[in-house]
Amino acid sequence: MLMTMKRILLAALLLAALAAAAGCSRFNNPASDAKAERLVVISQTYNEIIWALGAQDKVVGVDFSSTYPPEVQKVQTVGYHRALSAEGILSLHPTAIIHDDNIGPPQVVEQLKGLNIPMKTFEAKNDSVEGTKALIREMGAYFHKEQRAEELCRTLDSQMAASLEAVRKYTDRPRVAVIHFGRASNVYLVVGKGEGTGDGSAAGRMIEWAGGEMAINSGRMQRMESPEIVAQANPDVILVTDYGFDRAGGDLEQLKALPGVATSNAAKNNRIYRIEENQLMYFGPRSGENVEKVAAVIHQK
Repeated sequence: MLMTMKRILLAALLLAALAAAAGCSRFNNPASDAKAERLVVISQTYNEIIWALGAQDKVVGVDFSSTYPPEVQKVQTVGYHRALSAEGILSLHPTAIIHDDNIGPPQVVEQLKGLNIPMKTFEAKNDSVEGTKALIREMGAYFHKEQRAEELCRTLDSQMAASLEAVRKYTDRPRVAVIHFGRASNVYLVVGKGEGTGDGSAAGRMIEWAGGEMAINSGRMQRMESPEIVAQANPDVILVTDYGFDRAGGDLEQLKALPGVATSNAAKNNRIYRIEENQLMYFGPRSGENVEKVAAVIHQK
């Protein structure tokens, strides 16, 4: 009986979504009809840029990983970006779904495509500062916020220059390991220097700009299955992104119990710190100012 009711509910949501999509005749220019548009945006970077542009009035749903600015957390969530729920998305009656092509699971993506709800991915990629500025400009044009987009790009450049100058005061170069909790796989992961596209991972570049060195040089994220990964790298500092740090209750002893952590210099000197994922794991409008924030964390004693 319960499964039958779920199927009936899903069918009703699908029909509602199809009706909403049919009424959206100008998806290529959503800013033209503010009252009609209901956007579900699945991307940390996209949402941060949308709020920075001042175009958030059309957003009715976001992914669980979108946490900045704090106001975005007041919007209805539709699940983790790699573990989405079709029912959660459809319940918001979206006229369009905007995503960065890093969504899942595949069966949900195919289901959404089959509903003919317009889906949009921007061409520019935030795999570098220049790529991020290109993305800001592309999104600015899409939402008719071109002037604000240029302001954001200028601010990004000026803040980056100021931060790089400010971190020159640090004379040490700590070796830093980054631990991230993968909510789709429900495991702790270590971040490699070359994760992602472009000139190294976002985390790797941010650590470098902040006056540190990535302790783990692999080209991808890895599950913390073997103690050797962290033990052999022997980082001076370990950064744990906010969700994983809070999941351990902020208890350093629990974090030291992760494979290979206890024997590291970071654990011995209690240099295991919490870092906001939105400050480290992707490039965005605030990357310039975030460099100095990351530097303040990794250089503390």
